[in-house]
Amino acid sequence: MNLISSLQPPLCLEKSEVFQGDAFKLIKRIPDASLGLVLCSPPYNIGKSYEKGMFGTLDDYREVMSGLIEGLAGKISESGSVCWQVGNYVKNGSVFPLDYLFFELFIRNGFKLRNRIIWRFNFGLHAKRRFSGRYETILWFTKGDSYTFNLDPVRVPQIYPGKRKKSEGGYVPSGNPKGKNPSDFWEFDAKAAFGEKAVWDIPNVKANHPEKTDHPCQFPNEIADRCIMALTNKGDVVCDPFAGVGTTLACAAARDRIGIGFELEQSYRDRAIERIAMAQKGDLKVRPSGKSVRRPVQGEKVSTVPEEWHNEGGN
Repeated sequence: MNLISSLQPPLCLEKSEVFQGDAFKLIKRIPDASLGLVLCSPPYNIGKSYEKGMFGTLDDYREVMSGLIEGLAGKISESGSVCWQVGNYVKNGSVFPLDYLFFELFIRNGFKLRNRIIWRFNFGLHAKRRFSGRYETILWFTKGDSYTFNLDPVRVPQIYPGKRKKSEGGYVPSGNPKGKNPSDFWEFDAKAAFGEKAVWDIPNVKANHPEKTDHPCQFPNEIADRCIMALTNKGDVVCDPFAGVGTTLACAAARDRIGIGFELEQSYRDRAIERIAMAQKGDLKVRPSGKSVRRPVQGEKVSTVPEEWHNEGGN
């Protein structure tokens, strides 16, 4: 063992933990082939407070992220997965879809794309010179072909449970009594998601969301929960290289997995550790999966057309 490695021993992955420091350096200390799932929403290089000084141009961003993914490749087990949730890099009104960039980087490192999941939400910044962005993507990659995939915990109700198919013994139900496979389009209508359209309804974490903390771009628990249940088993290690306030890690801990993450900001790390502890006790407040997203009803002030709009063609 050389001097450098002796000063930087492998990280302990026996319990959920948030390590403070640079993910690009700490990832090297994860034991090889030890991760069951890497699940995160990385920085988009769009000027958020937690990105200051991390990147420069889009080419700089690509180079830095390329090094991170190359380092991650050897840390994921042969049955392991990556769920990489991204939006767009925008400069001077020009949009560059980051899933395009990351697809290339992961494929170059031997990963296989299993799904490109569309996550649609109703709230966000309003654009003025283009249509307002209301979706992001989750790229699900696997390390190999013998990957973990537990469909039963994330099935949704059959739309046509009475549908039948012909068999040797006559006509039998064509569906699975446990439910159907969710689609790769997750939107914000829980009734539809769990009954009619069978998509995943996961609102982004905004002002009145029960999970809201002081982090400006918080990851919804429902996304983490679905991915963790489907792509890992109890006891597996789930890693978030950009842990933030620890949503992924808290969810992993609540599901009897080990959540490991890295975070530069001390305040976010402290909050993440607190949330992990609450999740392990069952005390962390989260939005229940399948809960309908509230819509204003007729007569409420926020759903009433202002008087000023009546002569402006408002609707």
